[in-house]
Amino acid sequence: MVEVKGVCKAYGEKVVLAETSVSIPKRTITSFIGANGAGKSTLLSIMSRLVSPDSGSIEIEGKDMAAFESNELAKKISILKQSNQLSIRLTIRELANFGRFPYSKGRLTKEDKEFVDKALSYMKLEDIQDKYLDELSGGQCQRAFIAMVIAQDTDYIFLDEPLNNLDMKHSVEIMKLLRQLVEELGKTIVIVIHDINFASAYSDYIVALKGGQIVQKGKTEDIIQTPVLQDIYDMHIPIEMVNGKRICLYFS
Repeated sequence: MVEVKGVCKAYGEKVVLAETSVSIPKRTITSFIGANGAGKSTLLSIMSRLVSPDSGSIEIEGKDMAAFESNELAKKISILKQSNQLSIRLTIRELANFGRFPYSKGRLTKEDKEFVDKALSYMKLEDIQDKYLDELSGGQCQRAFIAMVIAQDTDYIFLDEPLNNLDMKHSVEIMKLLRQLVEELGKTIVIVIHDINFASAYSDYIVALKGGQIVQKGKTEDIIQTPVLQDIYDMHIPIEMVNGKRICLYFS
């Protein structure tokens, strides 16, 4: 379990997160939702130790994150940020190999290569694994970065808007894959996501932020309710049940 305890973050006069506390249950998908600027990505970055909080703490399985060695933490948590800029030219497979760095230090073993093979297979990238990233579509590139995260084989996977640049087909494939990782491999996944229908259809828990504060948190069926969403988004969002899932008609 990941425990966020009283985390605050400000940049100058602007408070980005205020006294934020939340527990992330193991072997689940938890989605962070909310409008732009709500603090979702900042919270995920603090949970990944990419950004330091001004106060408060993060615990992973009862241990303060600050006490982890960097390499030890990289075997526990993998993170995919919104923007992934590389200054070197890599193939898909070379990028996925980076996911094994905490274990191999650049010298891949047979076991490392097997993890990379599985990650490329999960993401359906085997046939184009030797293509360079700058030759790929936006969706293919996003899938390549997710393959790198999968190859890292951590208990906790944090993804910041993983559906960016993906069409509907590949977005559904990614979300189905994330459910697979939870149900078959016992991963704990936290995602920042804008499409509340994907959050509704695939998440176990939802954490909603607004103005740098958590305003709602709980099981998906408890959050995807018209009055609750009104509080989060300041708009009326009717809900319809489709194949047992709560679908938000925010476009109506």
